[in-house]
Amino acid sequence: MMIAQEDEQALLDTIDRWVEKDVRPVVKKFDHADEWPEELVAQMADFGLFGATVSPAYGGLGLPAETYAKIVMKISAVWMSITGIFNSHLMLCLAIEKFGTEEQKQHWLPKLASGELRGGLALTEPDAGTDLQALRVTAKRTNTGYIINGTKTWISNGIHGSVFALLVKTDTDIEPRHKGMSLMIADKREGFTVGRKLEKLGYQSIDSAELVFDNYELPANQLIGETEGQGFYQATGGLELGRINVASRGVGIAEGALRLAVDYAKLRKTFGKPIAEHQAIQLKLADMATRAQAARLLTLDAARKFDSGQRVDMEAGMAKYFASEAALENSIESMRVHGASGYSKEYDIERLYRDAPLTCIGEGTNEMQRIIIARQLVKRSEA
Repeated sequence: MMIAQEDEQALLDTIDRWVEKDVRPVVKKFDHADEWPEELVAQMADFGLFGATVSPAYGGLGLPAETYAKIVMKISAVWMSITGIFNSHLMLCLAIEKFGTEEQKQHWLPKLASGELRGGLALTEPDAGTDLQALRVTAKRTNTGYIINGTKTWISNGIHGSVFALLVKTDTDIEPRHKGMSLMIADKREGFTVGRKLEKLGYQSIDSAELVFDNYELPANQLIGETEGQGFYQATGGLELGRINVASRGVGIAEGALRLAVDYAKLRKTFGKPIAEHQAIQLKLADMATRAQAARLLTLDAARKFDSGQRVDMEAGMAKYFASEAALENSIESMRVHGASGYSKEYDIERLYRDAPLTCIGEGTNEMQRIIIARQLVKRSEA
């Protein structure tokens, strides 16, 4: 996937204008009410963001990961939540395009790319997060397909989404356990209900919900790839791009927090001069700027290598780990620059401060990223 530099810049300029004109003025309203931003979602569909990384052959924009990362950075600098609405959706698209049959691609991807259908990934369970092998949702084979029972939790787009990549156990006895997993295209129908909406510290307005499957019947042709036992590899096959996305969110928050800190430091005065002229504040701004830039470079490096077809689990892990920590650090440092005002809901920094911790958890905890980085480092040194 490639894009001409002028076309990429035109797209990024369009996103910039949209963020400033349509997103920034309403973000406080939706975030504080934890309200689904229906109009913004429709606008994202018009931009083609629900098919951003889907091949043009199936109705998508076919953007490279590097361009996609830059879009996520720009939006997240103002409001991270809405990037989750199309990112989880694109992980579903990736699973179908990468592992699905041609019939599955032709049937599902055009509707997903246009935003006619929206959804996400249904992997996590109460006892199966980072440890996906502990999942308990089962799919029993029938003459025509599968009967699925169990519960998923913390599923993004769970309420407003219509179709999900659902990870299930098709063989509960096989060892090792991951060989008994399969990934299904699960659309909402009888037997598939939404449980409670989960309340969160931040990441508001995107619904995180429980999904309940009670004798949910699914036809056999909605097993991705139509071969059982491949689900673990199919589900984790998109995590490199997912981690690049979370790293991009971290970059956006780190840069957004820096921008807010600089703007406030130029306006706020103490002892007769703007606080930006005080060395204590200047040291904070310098550290924040360096962290944000380092996070950006790590993330774009991982995205470029992903686009070239290289294995990037170490690079994506590094980017996700560093950028999310940069988001966390910059958000609290920016809050300190704002002083008491930073603790007020009237200022945007409190939202970035609430949103930042999720980046350290989503798509694999940072502790897990460090283990992945170290293991890959040792493995590559032996090659």
